[in-house]
Amino acid sequence: MSVKENLKLVIEEIKNAKNRRNVDYGDVTLVAVTKNHSVDLMREAIDSGVTNIGENRVQEAAEKFQILERDGVTKHLIGHLQTNKAKQAVKLFDLIHSVDSENLATAIDKAAGNIGKVQDVLIQVNLANEETKFGINEDNLQNLIDTIDTLKNIRLRGLMLIAPNYADVEECRPLFRSMRKIFEQVGKTRQDFDFLSMGMTHDYKIAVEEGANIVRIGTAIFGERIYLPANQ
Repeated sequence: MSVKENLKLVIEEIKNAKNRRNVDYGDVTLVAVTKNHSVDLMREAIDSGVTNIGENRVQEAAEKFQILERDGVTKHLIGHLQTNKAKQAVKLFDLIHSVDSENLATAIDKAAGNIGKVQDVLIQVNLANEETKFGINEDNLQNLIDTIDTLKNIRLRGLMLIAPNYADVEECRPLFRSMRKIFEQVGKTRQDFDFLSMGMTHDYKIAVEEGANIVRIGTAIFGERIYLPANQ
């Protein structure tokens, strides 16, 4: 099927998942993840109604955005960000999902200050404590929040979670539910704390049911990614 047809199905599934919620958590923003997909496919998605796109790598995003020729699109960095790429990232992205350390927050703040920008960010939480995944653990979350609150050019807008790729996707549900509770608890004392980013192609329906208001979907829209050798 075409990108347009896939997108229509994903949007319908999000709507159905929202209708299954026990609580009204509001609207859901769909971020179309374009990592390893061509600029032509990105344009096709945007022309089909996508208004939010997500990239994992700063360099790949920089090359694509330079030739994208599409305005009015919100750009999300959803992959791990190294501190030495912060300067470039704040020039490219509207929302950075993957802040997971005080050093990274400080680097983003400095880079944003240098260009007169206040950078919106999410904190990536490693709720399952997976050694192979980035993200701060729950015990250190408040310390990172406190650090960000001291910085003038970085604004905390919410939290992000990447769930383990369980064989039984239902195993994600308790994590998503716990993340929603943490999000609500932190948000009680904050303004502009709006975004809970969780759910990808294999688990986004459950994430929406459990209160995600941003989902990051690539394969279900664009098909399987084509991975090029590192030197291409």
